[in-house]
Amino acid sequence: MAASIQRIGIIICRTFPVILQRNIQTQRIRDWKITAPVLRLNFRALSSSSSSSSSADVTESPEVLSRYSDRPWEYSESEEYTERYGSKPVWSNYRRNHKGGVPPQKTRKTCIRGDKICGNPCPICRDPNIIVHYKNVNLLQQFISPQTGIVYDSTRTGVCMKQQKLLNKAIETARDCGKLTLVFIVIKDYSNTHGAVSATPAPSSLRSGELWYPWYGSIKPDERELARVKRIYKDFLKPHV
Repeated sequence: MAASIQRIGIIICRTFPVILQRNIQTQRIRDWKITAPVLRLNFRALSSSSSSSSSADVTESPEVLSRYSDRPWEYSESEEYTERYGSKPVWSNYRRNHKGGVPPQKTRKTCIRGDKICGNPCPICRDPNIIVHYKNVNLLQQFISPQTGIVYDSTRTGVCMKQQKLLNKAIETARDCGKLTLVFIVIKDYSNTHGAVSATPAPSSLRSGELWYPWYGSIKPDERELARVKRIYKDFLKPHV
């Protein structure tokens, strides 16, 4: 009798959580059916408001772009530029947004696709007033090494591939027009300037029986070590005549 009661208790303990879980699932389905129409209405209202705000931004963006579209080099001399960037390059405070601790070998192809802008645009795409132009010398000099004259790689500046191509083309055009000066590197041979690294002197003429190193004749071998070596190689040593 006691064993049967124990079995009944085990069966009840096993079946009760399953029944309780089914009741919870059915209750969640009922709640979702009730709240789904309300969520759909809220989503439609939010989408309509976002579309209206985006259309307003689109209408405002041409006004912002038209400020320096004709003369883009004036933006780097304005107070707005100094307040935002100061004396640093436009890419100095930019950090790439990538997955993992190791950055990828290439940046993204472009930050703007049609009307959509990515979440973390590059230093040039994030500011609509920055326009790549061969006359915008102050901007182009920020992407050139002052020591070597080589254009910085996009993995260092964080610029997208599209803007990097425009930068390379604008820098080449500015150099052809004389806007940017070329850096000439003078390479000198400093290998023989120090006394310790001077040229090797010519070897002196040696006489017969004279050693190449004068200190070699002052070395005297250990008698015990010499006797041990002779004992090992006695079959190969020629007797003195």
